[in-house]
Amino acid sequence: MKRSKLVTCVAIASCMFLLSDASIAQEKSQAVAAVHAKYKVVFQVSDADPKKWGVALNNIKNVQEDLGKDNVTVELVAYGPGIGMLKFDSEVSGRIGEAVAAGVKVVACENTMEGQHLTRDDMNPATGYAHAGVVEIMKLQQDGYAYIRP
Repeated sequence: MKRSKLVTCVAIASCMFLLSDASIAQEKSQAVAAVHAKYKVVFQVSDADPKKWGVALNNIKNVQEDLGKDNVTVELVAYGPGIGMLKFDSEVSGRIGEAVAAGVKVVACENTMEGQHLTRDDMNPATGYAHAGVVEIMKLQQDGYAYIRP
């Protein structure tokens, strides 16, 4: 009887040890994956203020410099009064092109464009499009993007 209890205790201890090793291995694997995970951030621009446009573009550049542009996915979504930022003749048009060249996805809200009677011909050629800017931001946040509104 005593021998049977001893065998049972040894078997239980062995299982606990193996489970502990598996748990530690899984935690290490998750930690390594987290270190190598790509950061994701979406910037909202909905103001007509060119100074805020500059702040948003500066923030984006700083994020890419600090984290490394290959380690972060950046999207800028402009809608409402902020749509002017993405017009081909805006004060920051050149910087929009630079941001896109650096890997930033720049998106204009087509609902806003329609409301302001803008066409794609009015926009910076580097611009991408989403039917609804707010919905684009919502989807990105559900996908784990951090949200920034300068």
